[in-house]
Amino acid sequence: MGAVMIPAGILAKLADAGIRLPPGRLRMESLGDSPELSTELIDLIRCGPKRATAALHWAMEHDGDPMPVAGDIEIIVDHRNEPALVTRTVSVVVVPFREVTAAFAAQEGEGDGSLAHWREGHWQFFSRECARIGRRPTDDMPVVCTVFELLFTVPQPGG
Repeated sequence: MGAVMIPAGILAKLADAGIRLPPGRLRMESLGDSPELSTELIDLIRCGPKRATAALHWAMEHDGDPMPVAGDIEIIVDHRNEPALVTRTVSVVVVPFREVTAAFAAQEGEGDGSLAHWREGHWQFFSRECARIGRRPTDDMPVVCTVFELLFTVPQPGG
């Protein structure tokens, strides 16, 4: 989804939860490309192992999403477009797919945390993204590697 004007309803829900956003450029982001993947990734952030995320730069360009920068405040919404988390971007680098490091894969905190697992899962995800934007996945496709810190977990209804 990328950087967009934050809907007033999202900001009101954060305020109702007692969340005061720190200064910084506001972004709104969804994770994954299905309700199941979105829930899984949000849960990994809530539980602690996931402190990084990767995006296909080509898809960001295609969608008109600006690059994240250190200091961005990101409202992560779930598959229902409800606020779930607030994070702050710590660092951003763009590298070819083949140059993503084991250290970054571990920071993403998905699966067993290995580079092999990262490559398999992200190749599948980036292949779907490439199909969506009319490109073919390659070993040198540019990956936006973002490290973040969790600022707030938004209380969920009934939870």
